Amino acid sequence: MRVIGIDPGLRACGWGIIDVDGPRQRHVANGTCRPTGTDMGDRLLSLHQLLTAVLVDHAPDAAAVEQTFVNRDGAGSLKLGQARGIAVLVPAQAGLTVGEYAPNAVKKTVVGVGHADKKQIDHMVRMQLPGCNPDSPDAADALAIAICHAIHLQSSGRLVAAMQS
Repeated sequence: MRVIGIDPGLRACGWGIIDVDGPRQRHVANGTCRPTGTDMGDRLLSLHQLLTAVLVDHAPDAAAVEQTFVNRDGAGSLKLGQARGIAVLVPAQAGLTVGEYAPNAVKKTVVGVGHADKKQIDHMVRMQLPGCNPDSPDAADALAIAICHAIHLQSSGRLVAAMQS
């Protein structure tokens, strides 16, 4: 199974792709989409095109996006929400169901602590995916989201299989 994780952003949108075979996870690719344009419409269109190209190139079977947290800057949260909308729309257009995870859930799954910092996430992603070199903190976060989703999918699959026995 191939999983893409997306860390939405209007300036830098991280993406990371892993292959999952049972308990084994292998890094496939990662990167950072940097949308261009001067107005919001142009930036959102650019983000849509960049993410679509990633999905076409790598053909994931599953997708996950980090949920937006609301901070003190309401305008900033709304803009991030628009980028997140594109990050959910692109995999949905490709026919994928999109998992959504709170930042603390991703951190707890990958690092073991719900309030880990960017360096800890990067370190644990590199430990769990040997040989991977995230091109930005956003790409490392996206790989962490993919790892979290893969673990969630595997555990739900085991639960469903156990219930059918």
